[in-house]
Amino acid sequence: MFDAAASAVDLNAYCRRIGYDGPRAPTLDVLSAIALKHPDAIPFENLDVLLGRGISIARADVDAKLIAGGRGGYCYEQNGLLKRVLQTLGFQVEGLMARVLWMAPAGAPPRSHQVLGVTIEGETWLVDAGFGGCVLTAPLRLFSDEVQDSPHGQFRIVDTATDGVAERQVQAYLSGRWAPLYQVSKGAWAEVDYEQANFFTYTHPSSHFTWSMTVGRTTQAARYALKNNRFTHRDLTGAVVEQRDLTVDELEATLRDVIGLSVAPDWRPVLEKVVAWGTPA
Repeated sequence: MFDAAASAVDLNAYCRRIGYDGPRAPTLDVLSAIALKHPDAIPFENLDVLLGRGISIARADVDAKLIAGGRGGYCYEQNGLLKRVLQTLGFQVEGLMARVLWMAPAGAPPRSHQVLGVTIEGETWLVDAGFGGCVLTAPLRLFSDEVQDSPHGQFRIVDTATDGVAERQVQAYLSGRWAPLYQVSKGAWAEVDYEQANFFTYTHPSSHFTWSMTVGRTTQAARYALKNNRFTHRDLTGAVVEQRDLTVDELEATLRDVIGLSVAPDWRPVLEKVVAWGTPA
């Protein structure tokens, strides 16, 4: 059951943050507009993890950081916020969990990525504002096998399984091939379930967020991603326009001018470390 108090969010402030001034009704058109605008205005980033600050997914902390503070965040912050926004607008929303395959080692990784299932007129749509440089910019039919168009290329979702457990694998068409992104498990997660997963993500040595920088912004014209100091610019089809390694000064400028973050002075030592690490294999 929807709990208005538990989902409280300053909807006016959020809409100003993402530049949305359209209708506020639980329709597919509204969902599509928000899915497009959110990742342009609120970038994906894990700087606080590398700064040793940890990640709080408490509502007030997320809102202070992503809405009022002009910062970005990773999936638990991004999709936790978006879930509350959509519920406030009257959407039927469930929190789901996925295992990430994109740039992951071979094998079956644990589920560590929060996504959303939004039901409209009996159909479940996958919504995800927190997947770095390959974030969804349109809702996708979670249980359709057809190729689905989005403002930033094509996607498809197919049946698969991990150790006999049924899942739906999300794939993006990038540079002429279908690239697996993640596998969504069926069944909703309670909000409290994400606390442990979030803690693992920002503390455990096996979590790449603890030893590498991942940043992404998707505008209405392009996708921009940083993996440590490796900068990648893709066009609307997913094709690579530019890819190169940045110096510390270039990295700082890219975070500020391309990603849209206000780079604080105390980030400099972390950025120097990131450049020294180089691009992960």
